[in-house]
Amino acid sequence: MKRTIIIVFAAMLSFGTAFAKDPTTVAYVDMSYILKNLPQYESATEQLNLISKRWQKEVDAAEQQAQLLATNYRTEQIFLSDEMRRKREEEIVTKENEVLELKRKYFGAEGELYKKREALIKPIQDEIYAALQELANEKRLEVIKDRSADPSLLYMSSKLDISDQVLQKLGAK
Repeated sequence: MKRTIIIVFAAMLSFGTAFAKDPTTVAYVDMSYILKNLPQYESATEQLNLISKRWQKEVDAAEQQAQLLATNYRTEQIFLSDEMRRKREEEIVTKENEVLELKRKYFGAEGELYKKREALIKPIQDEIYAALQELANEKRLEVIKDRSADPSLLYMSSKLDISDQVLQKLGAK
């Protein structure tokens, strides 16, 4: 009986190790660390923030105009004829629609900010991806995971972190 258990255990152990992955085929990067250390990413982010703030000021100004029209209408409403009320209400609705359109144009899913982000950030992401691919080929890595995006990762050996090597490939310090 004991002999059978030992044989089964030994078989299971050898079977399990035959299919075990070599831990060197997996590596991790910290994308937030990499991006923080890329000057071109900081520059692109700064540009996006400036553009976003400028567009937000434009949207805020249009919203204030719409609010002013509505406030003025409420205070003057009792003095206006039906025709003038209807005209003012249409004016307010038109202005509010302009504000919504402006928000959509700048900040919508396919808006100007999205397009600008795509134009500024995508080339940087492509460079990082190329560096990752190059490192994967050099080191014969099968999987490279982003540890900053993996909340389930509790521990990782620092030997598996190739973030600094990626930065070297990108020419960053």
